[in-house]
Amino acid sequence: MLRIAMCDDETEAREALYLLLDQELHEESEQIVYEFSTGTAAANWLQKHPGEIDLLFLDVEMDGMNGMETAKKIRTFDQNLLIVFVTGFADYVFDGYSVGAMDYLMKPVSRGKLQSLLARVREKLGQEEAEEFIVKNTDGTYRFLKKEIRWFYSDKRKVMLVTDRGEYGFYAKLDEVEKQLKDGGEAGQFVRIHQRYLVNTKWVDQIGSASVQIGGEELPISRAYKEAAVKKLAEAMLGGMR
Repeated sequence: MLRIAMCDDETEAREALYLLLDQELHEESEQIVYEFSTGTAAANWLQKHPGEIDLLFLDVEMDGMNGMETAKKIRTFDQNLLIVFVTGFADYVFDGYSVGAMDYLMKPVSRGKLQSLLARVREKLGQEEAEEFIVKNTDGTYRFLKKEIRWFYSDKRKVMLVTDRGEYGFYAKLDEVEKQLKDGGEAGQFVRIHQRYLVNTKWVDQIGSASVQIGGEELPISRAYKEAAVKKLAEAMLGGMR
């Protein structure tokens, strides 16, 4: 799945890019999800919907918040979104590296350049797919890199996923989440410390006699899980110090 958004304050420019993309995208698994006419609207929406977009085509020369300012705002809350600048001036090209832009396309966008870019995007997303955890709820579909997840906890019929960006709930059982992570090859990275808590060892700051600390939060270790959990956590922490 490749989900694309574009941001350009010129309607004609958005339509031209849309038509080009429509000819190149794989119909069943790739789609243009959103269009934005201002950088402010794009940044605000993306902040509220982490992981819902994979690739953003971002015009540099926009009124109000321009493309570079928009990209800088996005990078304050999302380091993973692929950003491609679209510009009519080559002078802006090198500025893109400061915000981790994947590439740039000169206007008018050529079909050959777009095809080459999409091939690279597909390859990159394919490599990262195994490192992702996908959450689906009534608000939409969110993608998180497993390494950015701090812990999961159960809350009645839901499981809550915790990152530094906030908490995201979805209907599931914690046992199912643990099995999914294990099947995905991440069994050593996430450790069950309690019937209600599954933590990412990479974020554990301290192991206590009855709890662990992650970013100032204290999470309980239950007796049933203590022996195995403490052993795995200690091994992970010592391994990270080498």
